[in-house]
Amino acid sequence: MNFRDARGGLLVLSVLIVVADRVTKWLASTRIELGTNLVLIPHVFAISHVENPGAAFSLFNDSSSPARVRWMLLVFSLLAAVAVLVALLKMGRRITATTLALALILGGALGNAWDRIRFGYVIDFLEVHIVHYHWPDFNVADSAIVVGGILLLFDALFSGQGSVGASAIRNHHS
Repeated sequence: MNFRDARGGLLVLSVLIVVADRVTKWLASTRIELGTNLVLIPHVFAISHVENPGAAFSLFNDSSSPARVRWMLLVFSLLAAVAVLVALLKMGRRITATTLALALILGGALGNAWDRIRFGYVIDFLEVHIVHYHWPDFNVADSAIVVGGILLLFDALFSGQGSVGASAIRNHHS
């Protein structure tokens, strides 16, 4: 069976992630005062406004060389985005769990890289509490990267089973 090339649609998904990330970060940063939050579900969920100069989960926030950390994180993000883009262009002729994951990761990486280039930090605004644990604040880009990573993990774990993932689609249409 001949399938239409899905790369354009996958790249559109990446762009939509970047747009959703930009819009939601703009809304949070213009409507919520820095360092404060708007509680939506008490003791569970709030919309906040945090500037994160570090990496995921606020790693490297207390570095003695914040400028070096900023540039290292930016270079790493851009190199990762290029690697993901190349993989997506090579594998994206069909929509699979892997290509969807790559599109999500690409959009997320570009969304956070945009912040690092423009501001020198990433805007985080989703605040989650799980019982007595405060999950580090995050954003749409982070969410897309995590969902993409989980899709890749599930695809890797279950692709040999023939029940879930890209290999199931490949095996079905081979």
